[in-house]
Amino acid sequence: MNKHVSPKMNRRSFIIGTAAVGTGLAIGLDIPFGGPAVVRAADGSPEVNAWVVVRPDDTVVIRIARSEMGQGSLTGLAQLVAEELECDWSKVTTEYPTPGQSVARKRVWGDFSTGGSRGIRSSQDYVRKGGATARVMLIQAAADEWKVPAAECTVAKGVITHKASGKTTTYGKVAEAAAKLTPPADVKLKDPKDWTIVGKGLLRLDTADKTTGTMVYGIDIKLPGMLNAAIKDCPVFGGKVKSFDEAKVDGMKGVKKVVKVGDSAVAVVADTWWHAKTALEALPIVWDEGDNAKVSSETIAKWLAEGLDDAQPAYVGNKNGDVKAAIAGAAKKVEAVYNYPYQNHATMEPMNATALYTADKCDVWCGTQNGEAAFAAVLEASGLPAEKCDVHKVMLGGGFGRRGMTDYVRQAVAIAKQMPGTPIKLLWSREEDMTHGRYHPITQCKMTGAFDADNNLVALHYRLSGQSILFSLRPEALQNGMDPAAFQGVAQSGEAAFGYSVPNLLIEHAMRNPHVPPGFWRGVNVNHNAIYMECFMDELAHAAGQDPLEFRRKLMGKNPKHLAVLNAVAEKIGWTTPAPQGVYRGIAQVMGYGSYVAGAAEISVTDGSKIKVLRIVASTDPGYVVNPAQVERQIAGSFVYGLSALFYGGCTVKDGRIEQTNFDTFNSMRINEMPKVESVMVPSGGFWGGVGEPTIGVAAPAVLNAYFAATGKRIRSVPLRDQNISFA
Repeated sequence: MNKHVSPKMNRRSFIIGTAAVGTGLAIGLDIPFGGPAVVRAADGSPEVNAWVVVRPDDTVVIRIARSEMGQGSLTGLAQLVAEELECDWSKVTTEYPTPGQSVARKRVWGDFSTGGSRGIRSSQDYVRKGGATARVMLIQAAADEWKVPAAECTVAKGVITHKASGKTTTYGKVAEAAAKLTPPADVKLKDPKDWTIVGKGLLRLDTADKTTGTMVYGIDIKLPGMLNAAIKDCPVFGGKVKSFDEAKVDGMKGVKKVVKVGDSAVAVVADTWWHAKTALEALPIVWDEGDNAKVSSETIAKWLAEGLDDAQPAYVGNKNGDVKAAIAGAAKKVEAVYNYPYQNHATMEPMNATALYTADKCDVWCGTQNGEAAFAAVLEASGLPAEKCDVHKVMLGGGFGRRGMTDYVRQAVAIAKQMPGTPIKLLWSREEDMTHGRYHPITQCKMTGAFDADNNLVALHYRLSGQSILFSLRPEALQNGMDPAAFQGVAQSGEAAFGYSVPNLLIEHAMRNPHVPPGFWRGVNVNHNAIYMECFMDELAHAAGQDPLEFRRKLMGKNPKHLAVLNAVAEKIGWTTPAPQGVYRGIAQVMGYGSYVAGAAEISVTDGSKIKVLRIVASTDPGYVVNPAQVERQIAGSFVYGLSALFYGGCTVKDGRIEQTNFDTFNSMRINEMPKVESVMVPSGGFWGGVGEPTIGVAAPAVLNAYFAATGKRIRSVPLRDQNISFA
C-alpha cells in the first residue's frame, strides 16, 4: 500500500491580492489544523486536516509540501505525521498539494522550499502537530459516537478502543465525523522516548515506483496535444540575442515555431523534442556576447588572488583577540593558500518544465525544490493573478540546489505564452544544462597560523576571496553588504559555527563576484570552507609535531558537540591503532545545517598519483534521527558528491563561457571507485539538524589529509585531475 501518488484535489475559486516576487510570495503563514467545513479529496474522502486524509478503507493519505529528489524527506515527513497520528504505517500513502492550493488556503502547508537540509528540521514541529491534531479529532469523533469521554479511549495503528465497553472502530469509519469537529487549540507532542515510527529505518515510500519505472518525473509529462521545445541561451552569461534566421529551419521536419525567449535565448517548438533540438542546432543565431566574453579562468583567478591581500577591503565574519599582533610576535608562523573551483549540479534529469497558457489560466508541471518560488515565477511570467495559476509538482530527477531556481519555469511559460492553448514541454539539452547552471561559487583562501615557543596555536587568520551567492540571488539577505552564508562552517555562532577556540582569530571575506552566476550547490559554502580549514588544521598539526586528532582535541574543549562527533569517528576508524601496511588515514570535522559531523578516510596510494579510497567513516549529531537507514544512505550519497567534486569536478571559463559541456569533461565517480562507507550516529537531542548536506564537507579534507600522510605532499587545489591524480 505504501506509495506516493500525484495530487488530484478539487480546485476551489479564490481571490488573493499579492504581487509575485523573485523567490517566493509575500503572504503570511497561517497553519490551521481542521475545522467544521469538510474539505474533500478528489475521491470524496474527508480531509481531517490539511495534512491528513482518511479513506473509508483506512488508507491514510499524508500531504507532503516539501520536494522529494532522492534524499528521503517524503518518507521522513510521513513518519513524523504518522507517529503522532498513531495510524497503521502499512496503510500510509502520500501526495503533493500544489502551491496554488496552499496560497488559496492562507499557506496552510507552510514552506514548500526544500534546500539547506531544511525539509525535515524546519517543518518537523508543525507537521507533527498536524498528525497529533488529527489523532485527537478522530478519537473525539469515536467518543462522541459512543457517548463516552475521549480520555477513556486509546488508539493503536488506526484502531480506536474504548476498553470499558469493549467497543472498537477504525479511523476510516469516523473520519467523516472527525472532519466536522473544531480542532483542539493545542496538542501535546510525544516524548521522543515514546516514538515507535520515528527513529526506525522504515522502507522508503517512493522506492517501488522508481524500481518499476512508474514514477513520473518532469521529463515524463505528457499532455494531449503537447508540443516540445528546445532552447539555446547565449553561451556567455549576460549576453543577448542579436539576430536569428528562422527561415532556415521553418521547413524542417516537425517544426512548428521559432520564438525568442527574453533577451538572451531562442527556442524551437516542434512535434518531438528531437526535431526541435535538430532544428535548433541548424538555426543561425548571432549573439551579442558583450564584455564578459573576455573573461577566463585565468582572469578570475588573478582577481581573486588580489583579494587575498590584507590591504584589500573585506567583511569580518568571526573575530576575537588581535590576530595581527599575535602573528607578529609568534615564535613560528605557517601560511598556505588554497582554492576551490566552480562546480556544476549536473542533475541526471536536465532542467525541464511543461506549461499550458491561455488568456485566463496558466498551469505548469515540473520538478522544483521550491513550489512557491516556481508559483511566483509563473505569476510573473504569465502576467496572470494567483487564482488563475498553479504549479503541479512531480518527483525531481536530482536537485542538489539547482532546482531551487526558476529560470527554466519562466522560460517554459514565456514560450507557452507565444502558443496559447497548446501545452509546451521545454527540455534543456545536456549541453544547455551544463553551460547555463548556477554554479558552486569559486573561491581562494589564504590562511596563516602562529605558534608560541611551546607549539601552542595562538593565532589564526583565515582570509577568503571569492563569490557571494546571496549577492547574486538574495541581495536583501546581505548584512551591511556582508554575505553571512559565506562563513558557513567557520561562523562565530549559529547553525554552521566554528568548532575551535583560538586566542586570536580573524575570519574574513573579500567579496569578488565574477559574471558566472553562483548558486546553492549541495553543501554550499561548507564544502570549500571545510577543505580550507580542515586541511590547514592538518598542516598546523604537523608543523607543531602533533597528532592531527590530538591537535584538534586541544582546541575543542569549549565545543563539546564538535568534539563528540570527532571522537566518535576517530574511534570507529581505529585512529589510535596502527593502520594496515600501505594504508593511510586522514580526519576532518565541521558543523553545517545545524548538525555536527566528522569524517575519517583510509586510502592507499600507487605511484604517488593513483588513490584508492578504501573506507570512509562519518559521524553525525543531527539532534534527532528520523530514519537511520535513510541517514546512512544520505551520508553515502554525500560522499559520492563530495569525492566526485574532489577528483573529477571543477568548471573552467574560456571566452566568458563554461567549457565543460557534458559528462565527458565533467565526470562522476563510478561504483568501482566507491569506498566502503560506515556511519556513526550520535544524536544528542534538543535540536534538529540537517542530514543531506553536512557530511559532504568532510569527505574531501579527510582524503586530502590521508594523501599527505601517504606521500608527504599537500594538495591545495581542486580538482585532483588537474594535479594528474586519479582514482586507482
